[in-house]
Amino acid sequence: MSVSPASPFRVPSAAAPGFGVYIHWPFCAQKCPYCDFNSHVRHGGWDEDRCLAAYLRELDDAAERTGPRLVSSVFFGGGTPSLMQPETTAAILARIAALWSVDPKAEITLEANPSSVEAGRFRGYRDAGVNRVSMGLQSLNDDELKRLGRIHTVAESKRALDVARAAFDRFSFDLIYARPGQTASAWRTELAEALSLAGDHLSLYQLTIEPDTPYAALHAAGKLIVPDADAALELYAITQEMTLARGLAAYEISNHARPGEESRHNLLYWRYGEYAGIGPGAHGRLMTNQGRFATMAEKHPETWAACVERDGHGLVDVEVLSPLAQADEMLMMGLRLSEGVNLDRLASLGGVRPSTPAMDGLAGLGLLDAISETAQANRPRAIRATPKGRFVLNAVVAELSRSFEPVENPTSSHPSNVLSTPA
Repeated sequence: MSVSPASPFRVPSAAAPGFGVYIHWPFCAQKCPYCDFNSHVRHGGWDEDRCLAAYLRELDDAAERTGPRLVSSVFFGGGTPSLMQPETTAAILARIAALWSVDPKAEITLEANPSSVEAGRFRGYRDAGVNRVSMGLQSLNDDELKRLGRIHTVAESKRALDVARAAFDRFSFDLIYARPGQTASAWRTELAEALSLAGDHLSLYQLTIEPDTPYAALHAAGKLIVPDADAALELYAITQEMTLARGLAAYEISNHARPGEESRHNLLYWRYGEYAGIGPGAHGRLMTNQGRFATMAEKHPETWAACVERDGHGLVDVEVLSPLAQADEMLMMGLRLSEGVNLDRLASLGGVRPSTPAMDGLAGLGLLDAISETAQANRPRAIRATPKGRFVLNAVVAELSRSFEPVENPTSSHPSNVLSTPA
């Protein structure tokens, strides 16, 4: 593999990426047919006071498990967090600030849908402490919105964007492409309009058929035809070309931003940082003197609340991750990023390094680049998937993972607190 110290891509830092708090709000007004997230519809409404009490109690429990931390980001995801009352958001953020130190520059993001009712709450979220909103527009075509199961219109989306610009310094929105029947020409037109509406961040996701969704059943029955691999690759290439031309370079497979405007919370995930997962179905990754733990909460909202009321938390699984499992996770997450994976940190966490022949082979296929900062380096300090490689990332990661070789004397350090197993 050719390793060039003149590479324009910096070596990713081996320093700890930070600590974040993820709050999962599980409720939606309607379940979209492509969605496999932990989201639930309650036509009779939900008991928000009960939910809030459970969130606060689970936050207390998480703080006992983690000990002191500096919170660099908070993310309200879902589900549809913009169905939450701003007062609920404010109470959660106040409890986080009481339990941990919060960086004065912490990013606090809330996912939202662009319906008129939800956009009307934006100023309330801002007053609660939210400083960034991420909206699920998904399409700028009303017929396509209906096919995607969305209940807002394009006109509502544009009004919501105007409200977001007025309420927040930072905002983003999502679109889905590679939809059934979508042509390259149609995507160019839609993406051009999206770029004219965008701020400094834009998320563009290729439609995938997820198991156990209505779209999966339709696809299996031959009633839903998505673009084939070649057509999808063309749409992906158009996406990279047009966003780069507007100064919104891809810093991750599906996310584009001006320098400095990347989603800091999602960067924490992709850089394999530490985060507490709070709420139904939330996942977490917590570091202790016993190692890195993976946590998962009960998915069903009402069952989760009952667990918290009984046990003080809703966790149903706490697993210590082996060094090899950590290496696999870090590789999968980090290669999503254009900055790639720091191989020294990979060795520190997992005690392994991909073999040179495996890296050479993937580089020869145009799927992997090596990065080095020193002219004397005879092997890469970091690797990154090329745009072509990120399009087939699972295969790239699998090849590298199979080639892992032990590294002598890897070093690592962990905070000294202890994470207990759920009762």
